Amino acid sequence: MRILGLDVGSKTIGVACSDALLLTAQAVGTLKRQSRRKDCLALADICKEKEVHRIVVGKPSHMNGDKSANTEKIEQFVEKLKKTVPQTEIVWWDERLTTVMAQRQLMEAGVRREKRKAVVDTIAAVFILQNYLDAQGG
Repeated sequence: MRILGLDVGSKTIGVACSDALLLTAQAVGTLKRQSRRKDCLALADICKEKEVHRIVVGKPSHMNGDKSANTEKIEQFVEKLKKTVPQTEIVWWDERLTTVMAQRQLMEAGVRREKRKAVVDTIAAVFILQNYLDAQGG
């Protein structure tokens, strides 16, 4: 069984998946948002394919811990996702600074701006999931 990590944005969803030993997070890709239903079905397919038993969703918040403007929309999306994959546990994880860290890593690697925009959510999902795995003692 594996764990999926998600960085849910308004236009895309970054997706990462753990290895079977739950030690490392690897990039899966970026889903272009379509509708809640289609997005949830696409994630359900990934869960089935990768034998996922838990999904870690990055919860956006301000540095002081207050909800961000996107938090409510993401909470609504997660409620729909819970209904789509009822057998899969879904947990929240603090995503503060993960996008900043992802952008910094991509810049340091010399990735061009256009390409960074395409993969930053996926890299953020990797950071979210890896932080979660590390906190679990993985």
